[in-house]
Amino acid sequence: MHQTLRFIIASVAVLFVSLPRSAPAEIGTTQIMLTEKHIEGFILVQKDMSEAIAKMHTGRSVDPADYNLKFMASTKNRGFKNVTEYETVAANISMILAAIDPQTKEFTDPHSAIKKEIEGVSADKTIAASEKKELLKELNAALKSVEPIQFSSNVDLVKKYYDAIDVTLIAAHDGETHADSSTVRTIGE
Repeated sequence: MHQTLRFIIASVAVLFVSLPRSAPAEIGTTQIMLTEKHIEGFILVQKDMSEAIAKMHTGRSVDPADYNLKFMASTKNRGFKNVTEYETVAANISMILAAIDPQTKEFTDPHSAIKKEIEGVSADKTIAASEKKELLKELNAALKSVEPIQFSSNVDLVKKYYDAIDVTLIAAHDGETHADSSTVRTIGE
């Protein structure tokens, strides 16, 4: 159960981190109907940026201005009108990814998953009262902030490209295979 809780909290964190930086006061994200072109472009931008990210992991200096220029050029070259469109697509993909179980690749409505986790934490007698109170507070906050998925076709598209997206977001960036990725282990534990 704690594994599921960590996954949900990590998923919500991923969603908030991926929100567009151009509107920091905005809590939610604009949901759009994703297309294959969006997802394929997203994957290609991530692959384009892997080199810069790999340099950061090896300790070599990456000039933020150069990184941003490469990022902006990559988003344009991969079919996005601008970085904001790319960020909107990334947020929509992240929203779906957060609700897909990495082992079974089954989608669970985020609202239902959080409610189920609240019930599980409430019933778990092994969790200390103070820890339980904090977990329930976090879960209830997540429940209030979670948005329903507006376009069910997005779920099918993200599931179709799940392995490519997963490898692109996680394993390709830390130089490890998908199974060995420290990020996957942290979320999946």
